[in-house]
Amino acid sequence: MTMISRFALMLTLVAFPGLAFASDPQEISWDLLSPPAEEMIDDPFKSLTSGQIDVLRSILRLETRAEANDDADARAEAAALRGEMAAQGLDVDALFAARLVIMEHVQRAYTAVNEDIVGSPVRMPGYLLPLEFDGRRVVEFLLVPTVGACIHTPPPAPNQIVHVLYPDGIEVDGLYTPVWISGVMTAQQSVQNVGYVDGQAPVSVSYSMQPVLVEEYGG
Repeated sequence: MTMISRFALMLTLVAFPGLAFASDPQEISWDLLSPPAEEMIDDPFKSLTSGQIDVLRSILRLETRAEANDDADARAEAAALRGEMAAQGLDVDALFAARLVIMEHVQRAYTAVNEDIVGSPVRMPGYLLPLEFDGRRVVEFLLVPTVGACIHTPPPAPNQIVHVLYPDGIEVDGLYTPVWISGVMTAQQSVQNVGYVDGQAPVSVSYSMQPVLVEEYGG
């Protein structure tokens, strides 16, 4: 295919997105939104006792307080605990460095997308959590895997949420209407504000979609 032909095809799909569904979309489940597992990293905390982990927490808390408030007593207490850990053959600085590496690893696993489905036409089920209405019709929402997600329970991992813009809108009754969405999956990191009775809370999202079709589950 020539460069001109590719460009013409791209214009056609943008102007008529339904043509992207010349073949049936792939029906996917939520587990496919997570990328293949990364290689496991060393976790030195597995070999520690609960008491040693509690001491590490105390050191971190004391040193944070000492730095924030120039607290000499907290600094001295942290130094004494470091001495106890060193006597047990444990390197506190190395353990704190490993903690940061593990936290970064977990964060990547929670936010990374599955490139195998990005840019592909898919159909998937989920629960509709409204973000914006046009009259009685929901035109923007989060698709989440479980009832109560983001409001009654902690938010799922960002790569287990899809931010959906659907200008045609769909009428729903209440929160968490089960639906099917069909469209091309896009990788797009964003933060969406979810409304609560007493305010709003930010929810991180890794995917987005402007579906060609939203239908109630079973429809």
